[in-house]
Amino acid sequence: MNYYELLFTTITTEDYQQDLLINALGEIGFDTFEEVELGFKAYIPSEDFNQDLLDETLLPYRDMFTFSYDVNLIPHKNWNKLWESNFEPITIGDKLYVRATFHEPRPEFKYEIVIDPKMAFGTGHHQTTAMMLQLILENDFAGKKVLDMGAGTGILAIMASKLGAADLMAIDYDPICYESIIENSALNNMMNIKSLCGSKEVIPDEHYDIILANINRNILLDQMQRYSEVLADNGEIYFSGFYETPDLDIITEEARKYGLKYITHKKDKDWVAAKFVK
Repeated sequence: MNYYELLFTTITTEDYQQDLLINALGEIGFDTFEEVELGFKAYIPSEDFNQDLLDETLLPYRDMFTFSYDVNLIPHKNWNKLWESNFEPITIGDKLYVRATFHEPRPEFKYEIVIDPKMAFGTGHHQTTAMMLQLILENDFAGKKVLDMGAGTGILAIMASKLGAADLMAIDYDPICYESIIENSALNNMMNIKSLCGSKEVIPDEHYDIILANINRNILLDQMQRYSEVLADNGEIYFSGFYETPDLDIITEEARKYGLKYITHKKDKDWVAAKFVK
């Protein structure tokens, strides 16, 4: 699969302005983002690229701050090499080290996750993934049945499994992510993670103790009723992929309709990861 890379150069007065633009691009099919010194890179499968839709999406932000972009076509054969060259290990506090297969291990960390990044989103570099990992590390997953929606690389399911989750289902609509989940689960010897390719329609009719959903606001709103149907009573759900203002209030109001009570949230550059209980 070929990808388009859009290199955005931005001049903003507030950090959240660029994040708003990234969020908007995510809602029209851009699935991977990389911050660079003067802006960011955004990637989209070539078959999903629509110039008219892009122009319409960018229009409201032109009055908010100054930006420009260049478009490059990246052939499939070059993608993994490009991605690997930009992939740096990350740490979550002093507990977790996330690295690619081509990095050296660091045994001083209690937990290590090895990710073969390929083209799947969710390497831990974005604030939303990092905050979800923090929440997982702070909570009890031992013996729990877990559903990971929009699983990307499978990193959240892998972390939950390392913390003792008994049974995990990881779902993503992207076939590349689906394959990545399977491969990364095997890389980390997490054999209790099952994977499905699809969206809310493929969620099994079972009950889960914990649901992880790091996607975006609109998809979370659309899928929340289905989440509530398969979340066990007193079960926990962790949402991310949206902003504190105004998204958290919107998510909380919708969650209340389905018996999901807000407990707490983390914030990083206006991005939020929130915990709810049924």
